[in-house]
Amino acid sequence: MAVDDIPTGWYVFLMQTATPVPPARAKLLMAAMKLVRQKGYDATTVDELCQEAGVTKGAFFHHFENKEAVAVAATKFWTEFTGQVFATAPYHQMEDPLDQLIGYIDFRRQLLEGRSLPECTCLLGTMAQEKFETSPAIRAACFDGIHTHATEVAKMISAAKLRHAPNATWGAESLALYTQAVIQGAFVLAKAKDDVALAADMILHLRRYVELLFHHARED
Repeated sequence: MAVDDIPTGWYVFLMQTATPVPPARAKLLMAAMKLVRQKGYDATTVDELCQEAGVTKGAFFHHFENKEAVAVAATKFWTEFTGQVFATAPYHQMEDPLDQLIGYIDFRRQLLEGRSLPECTCLLGTMAQEKFETSPAIRAACFDGIHTHATEVAKMISAAKLRHAPNATWGAESLALYTQAVIQGAFVLAKAKDDVALAADMILHLRRYVELLFHHARED
């Protein structure tokens, strides 16, 4: 399942959660994820969210107090859905945790193939850059989502370090966050140049860095 599989991915997931999401709320969440990645948070209006979702303004305010509330809810759903995508990705089938880690990075590159910049980029990184100072609620929700994902990556790094670089002085948690910093920065550069290929190149450099990091750790 691709990260931007709309509507069959996002919508089905919302309908199949332990507490199914009402259709209007689900459509508004999907609209927020789409429009914010296309235009940014500030440039997206409540009217546009309603139009994209095909719901009334009354329905919007029935489910969300304001635009900030739908953004925070969207970050939480983004984290849950993408978490499922990564949890079922093929790199988990590899026996060696270092192979899993390299496979994860390769998977991040594969998610860029054949997609536009808005489809490729991360909702959390997009909003964190825009709202880090003016919306503490959005900022905190974005960090929680990124940190949640990094925690899963850290599990692979920790296992790979134990097997291949037990004496390395660097920590799994900080390296996991570094991978996310590179990936988010890759998206920023790609947006600045309007070129998805630039993001793919940066993620390839991340792969090389991780390989070298473990290689040098084994030599020490």
